[in-house]
Amino acid sequence: MDKVLYTAEALATGEGRDGHGRTSDGRLDLDLAIPKEMGGTGNGTNPEQLFAVGYAACFHSALRLVGRQEKVDVTDSAVGARVQIGPNGNGGFGLAVELEVTLPNVDHDTALQVTEKAHQVCPYSNATRGNIDVKLVVTDD
Repeated sequence: MDKVLYTAEALATGEGRDGHGRTSDGRLDLDLAIPKEMGGTGNGTNPEQLFAVGYAACFHSALRLVGRQEKVDVTDSAVGARVQIGPNGNGGFGLAVELEVTLPNVDHDTALQVTEKAHQVCPYSNATRGNIDVKLVVTDD
């Protein structure tokens, strides 16, 4: 990276997935809990939810940037993210992501092209490329 534009800082305490997370500026301050599906209480958020929100927001920003550059109507666009966790076959765990993109004011082919270009721009996509499966789905809503 040639130039750092921003650095986010966070601290996790307690039992990790059953602990507490806080950003250095205090704007995010929450309890963490293992999901019920993984044997936990589910009485808090979890890292996969935080990753899903971050990826969805980041990708949506990239989508809107590319759309404006390409003179595509990005009004009412949206990005949903599904982050899955499971055993990776090597004694650890892995992630998979599905991003669902909605660009309601353009045809499907144009939406697909803008989505593919956004996938090259988005920092989350660039960080995960080659590390986890990321599936792009363009809806016709």
